[in-house]
Amino acid sequence: MSAAGGQSEQTPELWLMGVRPDQGRDAIIREYLAAAGYGTRLATVDQIGTDRPLGIVLDISPHSLDGWGLLLQIKSDPAYRNIPVLPVFLSEKGKVGGVFPVAGFFTLPVEEQYLLERLAVYGLTEEVETWDLQALVVSRSGEEKLSKMVESVGFEVVKGYTGKEALALVSLHPKYLAFCNLMLPDMSAFELLEKFRLFPYSHNMPVFVLLKDELKEGEKTAMSREIAHLVSKKQLSKEEFLKYLRNRS
Repeated sequence: MSAAGGQSEQTPELWLMGVRPDQGRDAIIREYLAAAGYGTRLATVDQIGTDRPLGIVLDISPHSLDGWGLLLQIKSDPAYRNIPVLPVFLSEKGKVGGVFPVAGFFTLPVEEQYLLERLAVYGLTEEVETWDLQALVVSRSGEEKLSKMVESVGFEVVKGYTGKEALALVSLHPKYLAFCNLMLPDMSAFELLEKFRLFPYSHNMPVFVLLKDELKEGEKTAMSREIAHLVSKKQLSKEEFLKYLRNRS
């Protein structure tokens, strides 16, 4: 990546968040990211200013330093919310147990102009005038306002109210993209993402996660425990991690 003004070429930098600086839990993931050509630093949201990262790798495990709170802080602030965030699970010793490459996050209620801008940036509105494309909205409430916004772009909106219903819908017909509440009645958005990867129709489907404007401490703890259960005792190799990273790029 070339620096402005003819400066020397710089290494693209990803910031690691949710990891305490004195625990050494960042060593393995730093090694993995270095193998992909990225520089890294441990950082906090307060450090984002004129110096901005290419993206943020965020620990959401039970061992993280308020990973869910950081995610909400980043995605609810217009100054930071366009920075890509890659949620990961780091074990107590820093082993990479899981990667959750969602397409992006939106906080509720979703701002219409912001939604349309981000879909355009991702190139997800280019073919909707040519083809009959379906968008999946997975939410206990149905997210009527969001659904109307997505329909205004030209998508046919199909709704699922649970994770199981969403899986049944994608097995019947391809969906071009999906929006999903962080917490569903029967599973989390991240568990649903893992299951989507198993279907040929939804393996590469962009999934956007919808965040409430506030998460209670009990909800944060429950989500972290669910993620821990989801990854069980997995440890991703460097090659497996880089595959996720390439697929997201």
